[in-house]
Amino acid sequence: MDMRLEVVVVPVSDVDRATSFYQSIGWRRDADFRGPEGFRMVQLTPPGSACSVIVGSGVTEAAPGSSDGLQLEQSSDPDDVDAGAPA
Repeated sequence: MDMRLEVVVVPVSDVDRATSFYQSIGWRRDADFRGPEGFRMVQLTPPGSACSVIVGSGVTEAAPGSSDGLQLEQSSDPDDVDAGAPA
């Protein structure tokens, strides 16, 4: 049986700021749901990744900034890094 990691919840203090940051480095915004009592969930996916990140309000009770040890892998070729940088 194949298993794949699909979504990681990253606790943040400012959803708009986090969303803007991830989009500024080329991540795609897949979803932006708002609900009652300030609930908001934004799903973002890095280019070429099958796994997404969720940031939001009311999504988790974890403290903002408490994620530890998450790693984003990018090509080790410096030309690829420069080519993928936003203009």
